[in-house]
Amino acid sequence: MSLTPEPPKKRLRLRMLSLAEIVGVAALAIAGLGYWDSHRERLQQDQERAKAEAAQRAAEADKGKAAAQQAQQEAIRHALLLTGASTSGELRLQPTRPEQVIQTQTLWFPSDVREASVATIGNPRIEARWIEDKLRRVAKPADHQVPVTIETTFIEDGQQRTDRSIYLIGFSLHGRLVGGPRVEFEGLSLARRGVSGDLQAAVNGLWTAR
Repeated sequence: MSLTPEPPKKRLRLRMLSLAEIVGVAALAIAGLGYWDSHRERLQQDQERAKAEAAQRAAEADKGKAAAQQAQQEAIRHALLLTGASTSGELRLQPTRPEQVIQTQTLWFPSDVREASVATIGNPRIEARWIEDKLRRVAKPADHQVPVTIETTFIEDGQQRTDRSIYLIGFSLHGRLVGGPRVEFEGLSLARRGVSGDLQAAVNGLWTAR
């Protein structure tokens, strides 16, 4: 039995790349490197831009905080605080800072005590007779304070300013045979500063919540 010899295996021929192919491969490699460099540079620029924007936002936030603090300090510096000295059936009002000069005031009492507001010009005061008749009728035995909203126009540093605050008037009732108890003022204390909106409603709410 004869064996048929296997045909010899074909060897792969190595082909030399042509110059054009070498140039094409080199160009492709250079293009890839250029794209990678461009991508890396863009990423770096995006990171630097993000850092710059974050730094700018932080700086603006710090500037905003500084401005808010300055505004708050300025508001505190110009804040009006009234004191009341009891004398002859009234409270004589005056600011705690001598450089503040009161021009006009409008006062709102609880509607149960007085329905209409009171306006004064150049003579800041609260007279007991403004509220005495109704206060002695509506006051409860435990009541020793009555709120009043005061809108004050005053001059400071040559500028006209306005303050809207609620104060508490300390009072006491003293027996009297004719005309009922007499209302006597004892002093004034600040209850709320910077009141906005309807000032009559604000003082009514505080009176009702007592």
